[in-house]
Amino acid sequence: MSAVSPEERQERIEKLADLIDDIRICMLTTVDTDGKPWSRPMAVQEVAFGGDLWFFTRDDSEKVEHVERNRKVGVTFAHPGRQDYVTMAGTALIVKDKAKAEEMWSKPLEAWFPKGLDDPHLRLLKVQVERAEYWDSPSSPVVYALGFVKSKITGKPARDIGENEKVDLE
Repeated sequence: MSAVSPEERQERIEKLADLIDDIRICMLTTVDTDGKPWSRPMAVQEVAFGGDLWFFTRDDSEKVEHVERNRKVGVTFAHPGRQDYVTMAGTALIVKDKAKAEEMWSKPLEAWFPKGLDDPHLRLLKVQVERAEYWDSPSSPVVYALGFVKSKITGKPARDIGENEKVDLE
């Protein structure tokens, strides 16, 4: 894929940000020690998406071991109620940055980090998103049904229901 202009990159980031805005839980996929994909749910930190995703993690977690072996990860978001789906691929970094952690800290995190920001195992997992694909379909059952009927009548797949786009952020 060719490089994108700063303006085009910003437009793409804003579209992705709109799609994932209300989705607090995603699936983070790493490559395990056997070279196989492994996914787990993760809470996305409420930071405006600017091309990076941030997660809290522990330095003694399996996902950290996976990232240290292979930094390539996938992140998947789904909002079935809105018919919005996003998959992202990028490079993960394990970050020890107390100031950044403090900026994103919320009370519920104490369940995983009883010592709060002073927990010696607290780390941040930063995903630098390189590419993404999204499916943004109408959530109205009527619109969806009309697309189904149109497909049956024309014999053509209902591809024009909604928007599907691959985006490169590099």
